[in-house]
Amino acid sequence: MIKTISIYDFRDAFKAAGRGEQFSYDGLEVIFEYIESYESDAGEQVEFDVIAICCEWAEDDYASVAEQYDIDIDGLDEDDAIAAVVDHLNDNTAHAASVNNTDIVYVQF
Repeated sequence: MIKTISIYDFRDAFKAAGRGEQFSYDGLEVIFEYIESYESDAGEQVEFDVIAICCEWAEDDYASVAEQYDIDIDGLDEDDAIAAVVDHLNDNTAHAASVNNTDIVYVQF
């Protein structure tokens, strides 16, 4: 049994599961769009599981991500540092995207 959900249903499900603060409003949109794109490309539907998404994905500021994954951003201005972190993550995981001025949503590895 499959239920089609909208971005609004997606965000609401995180709130209902007590995970409404784990990702920003824009961060949830990045994840939703990635999953929809994956489904379209793969030709298969993905089971919607809030807890699994929370275990697989993360959102944090770029400096924390750089420190966690030992990404050298010393001497780079903020825009270049964010781009370097996103590039490193995209080279090493399924997806990463900048969601605002300093935060990045990514599949953890």
